Amino acid sequence: MNPGKFITLEGVDGAGKSTHLGFVADWLRRQGREVVVTREPGGTPLGETLRELLLHREMDADTELLLMFAARQEHLAGLILPALARGAWVVSDRFTDASYAYQCGGRGIPADRIATLEAWVQRGFVPDLTLLFDVPPDVAETRRAAARTADRFEREASGFFSRVRNAYLDRARAEPGRIRVLDARLSIADLQAGIGELLQELE
Repeated sequence: MNPGKFITLEGVDGAGKSTHLGFVADWLRRQGREVVVTREPGGTPLGETLRELLLHREMDADTELLLMFAARQEHLAGLILPALARGAWVVSDRFTDASYAYQCGGRGIPADRIATLEAWVQRGFVPDLTLLFDVPPDVAETRRAAARTADRFEREASGFFSRVRNAYLDRARAEPGRIRVLDARLSIADLQAGIGELLQELE
């Protein structure tokens, strides 16, 4: 049996990635794939408990980072790696690129600390494809305000999200083969046409 593939969706809060999560899963199912849809932080019972803490409890930035990777370890061991091993394709709303964007870019934690945790937890494991939904911070802010009650991250100032966006784009420039940037200001139809083309490349 061929192992499955791991696809992640990334972007600042309000970029619209969650809108396209279902499209990616449905596109893959139409190709006859078993698809597992998940999210970070979360994806497992323990991960969802940690998610509630991370989104709604104030904490030190280093504590935040460590909890993110604790949830990620559980996610990999309990859901992602077993699903891939049986041939399923896993689609996740966020993964480690978000740690570099939010905890490094946004919070200012040194990248080498994150890299150390990444090496320990992932042991070289990375997504096969990352879709980065890019949007200017002011557009994302307008979308967030209209969508829902803000969590702890979504209440951050615009400067925080500018740093997060820049960190994402820096990673995309460093790994252009894996991280594919999509202009999230495009219409849903145009975005999904582009997504379909990128998914086709994985087949």
